[in-house]
Amino acid sequence: MDDNPALSKTRRVTVEEVEDEDGMSFTNNGRYFEPRTDAGWALHEGETSFEKYRTYQEEEGEDPWSPFEDKEEWDLAHWLVKNLGQTRTEEFLKLPITQNRSKLSFHNNRSFLQRVDKLPRGPGWTCKKVTVHGNCEDDKGEMLQEDVELWSRDPVECVKELIGNPAFKEHMAYSPAKAYADRAGQHRVIDEMWTADWWGEKQNALPEGATIAPIILSSDKTSLSHKLDCFTPDARSLAGYRLFHHCMALLLQPLIGAGNDGVEMVCADSWVHPYVADFPEQCLVSCCKENRCPKCLVAANDQGDALNSAMRDPESTKEILHKRKIGQHPPEFEANGLRAVYKPFWADLPHADIFLAFTPDLLHQLHKGVFKDHLVKWCIDIIGEDEIDARFKVIPNYPGLRHFKKGISSVKQWTGCEHKEMQRVFVGLLSGAVPSRVLVVARSILDFSYHAQLHIQMTESLEALQTALTVFHANKDILKELAVREHFNIPKLHQLSHYVQSITLLGAADGFNTELPERLHIDFAKDSYRASNKRDYEEQMALWLQRQEAVFIRSAYLDWLSHQPHSNPHDFDADSDTDSESETPNLPAAEPLQASHVLAKVPAHPHQSVQTIITAHGATEFLPALRSFLLKNLPHNTIVPGLQDRFDLYRQVVIVMPPDLRVSDVPKRRRIRATPEKLPSGQKPGTPAQFDMALIADRPRSSHLHTLEGVRVAQVRAIFTLPHQFGTYSRALAYVEWFTPFKPPDPSSRMRQVSRSTRQLRRNAAVIHVDEIVRPCHLIPRMGQSVDLRLRSGNAYEVANDFYFNEFIDGEMLCACVIK
Repeated sequence: MDDNPALSKTRRVTVEEVEDEDGMSFTNNGRYFEPRTDAGWALHEGETSFEKYRTYQEEEGEDPWSPFEDKEEWDLAHWLVKNLGQTRTEEFLKLPITQNRSKLSFHNNRSFLQRVDKLPRGPGWTCKKVTVHGNCEDDKGEMLQEDVELWSRDPVECVKELIGNPAFKEHMAYSPAKAYADRAGQHRVIDEMWTADWWGEKQNALPEGATIAPIILSSDKTSLSHKLDCFTPDARSLAGYRLFHHCMALLLQPLIGAGNDGVEMVCADSWVHPYVADFPEQCLVSCCKENRCPKCLVAANDQGDALNSAMRDPESTKEILHKRKIGQHPPEFEANGLRAVYKPFWADLPHADIFLAFTPDLLHQLHKGVFKDHLVKWCIDIIGEDEIDARFKVIPNYPGLRHFKKGISSVKQWTGCEHKEMQRVFVGLLSGAVPSRVLVVARSILDFSYHAQLHIQMTESLEALQTALTVFHANKDILKELAVREHFNIPKLHQLSHYVQSITLLGAADGFNTELPERLHIDFAKDSYRASNKRDYEEQMALWLQRQEAVFIRSAYLDWLSHQPHSNPHDFDADSDTDSESETPNLPAAEPLQASHVLAKVPAHPHQSVQTIITAHGATEFLPALRSFLLKNLPHNTIVPGLQDRFDLYRQVVIVMPPDLRVSDVPKRRRIRATPEKLPSGQKPGTPAQFDMALIADRPRSSHLHTLEGVRVAQVRAIFTLPHQFGTYSRALAYVEWFTPFKPPDPSSRMRQVSRSTRQLRRNAAVIHVDEIVRPCHLIPRMGQSVDLRLRSGNAYEVANDFYFNEFIDGEMLCACVIK
């Protein structure tokens, strides 16, 4: 029996938990937890909104898809709302084929939307008029003013809606816990916020049993913002800052009482507030100038140094702003780089330190900021735009890797995806072209970037993150010596010094990435504006969002209902939407223990001659390698393979790899291609040959899947099966050409090196089992100080002999190479 005065409600996890003899909980993914029993208590049992709505429908005798006639009509309604605007919907419903054959219960856009508006919806939208008094006079000498509309929803009601959604049931955490990779608790693991420090610290300040519902705030400017023409140009910027804080205070007002007194809801009764924003927005929120750090008090001219400056403090900041408001001139106002925003919106929010709440911004600070805007520019200044372009052009192909076939100087519109694609090859591409200390600087920045993106942080990875930053600062002066930089007072560079603290407090940085709210900005602001008639658009945008959400809620409800034990089986189709002809089989929900290798059901090139394999695939040692394989694996076989034999060839093998949870929680599908060149035919262009590199298990592997122990690089030139004359042999085979075992890393780039392996002046080749291929890999040719003019992307693996093993090709590879 539970001794707590309330029902016990512990955090939920999606894996089985086991109680250790020393009281430490651990899960079947190998993590140990130090749980807390003083948080997350339930007051009593309650019904979720879905459960209440199901009861209502049963009492009213409604079908699950009401107010639509049947499931097919609901599916059409869902498609119309998600894909067509009102004009297109009207045109579709007026089509004779729609009216004569569909027999719909709605016949025009108006009647259709009337039904959509009957669907249950989320919290309602309200509009408040905010009058802004300017400093300009009109023709009559009166001060101008401007009315601004603030459209908002009650954040407490939004939390109730989200936290009571059964779809999130298995992903909820109601209390903090420290996680470890070992039973002794020596190796900390941090991923979600409930495993970080801030939640536990805030829990200590709350009554026993209270539940914290963290709220992540995010803001982003949009071109729809008002211009504030009632102010003179010199006053307009500060007026905009003050207006932002005033509106945010109005929007978040319900959280003050809820945070102080608590609110009874299905799963929560208190809040903390991480804030996701890009750098200008962070400065706006913190009331500081954009040449200062929004988190700490480092001086503007000291941001390039590895300093541990004091953090900004909410109480002292409010006191300084108050003194400034009443006419005093505290020296700290200028020293701290503050703006005259006298009532910040966060001033009265409970349980919130706004300066600690700012989270790492991977997109703007790392990918676009430090990497693209600075590191890439520095390297171009050192070796020249033409040489950088030439190096990008000759990077060998890899499945899913963007090839900058014209270099990077011609790219006009950059996105976060392109920044990441550049990072995948940048260190190997620079090797030999820049001084060794510049290469150390580049490697340290890329190390920092990849470690910062990990979904799961451990003691070792956080140490590696800090070490990378330390290495950068120790070597950055080479850029001054080369006259590339005069100083390093770069605000985005300084922000990297706060990453370890933020991750330790709030959880892994990927959970607060600004890429997600920027995506939502497109969905919720730009798309809704496009759906309006561009006149008095605010109300139309709110209505559009309301209808989109209503359809989403109904879809989630139907999905939930289909998984309930007492739901009517005939109410829902038994057929799955998944494609039965998918190239990869359906993946199990649990993490697979081993990778699976998938070939096409039918070979792309059946009955190919040995001569074709030798010439088209470049498999010059095919027959000797096959004979050696047969001697080892089919010792009783008496048939000697020769030119007369024919083989079924496959274009590629797809390896479905278990997820490396440090990088992703879903299995990865990795392709390894062995396709010869296809010549142009008629109007169809030809395609170049693709013979991918792979890691091959060169001996039995006892180590964890995500390491490089016991593997060797090889190029896969043919994937085939044995013909029947050699007997029944079910395992697919591959002809590969070996590279040397890994050589010692280059001292500056720290990248492993390999070369072509030869035997008696011929390429060292072998026939192996396809299931001995561990995963694809990528090599970058050693280019020296300038690119060999013979080198092309399509022939790099043939022309070059010495290569760097590219551990930056993806996060899983870097983890296998660097993080033990």
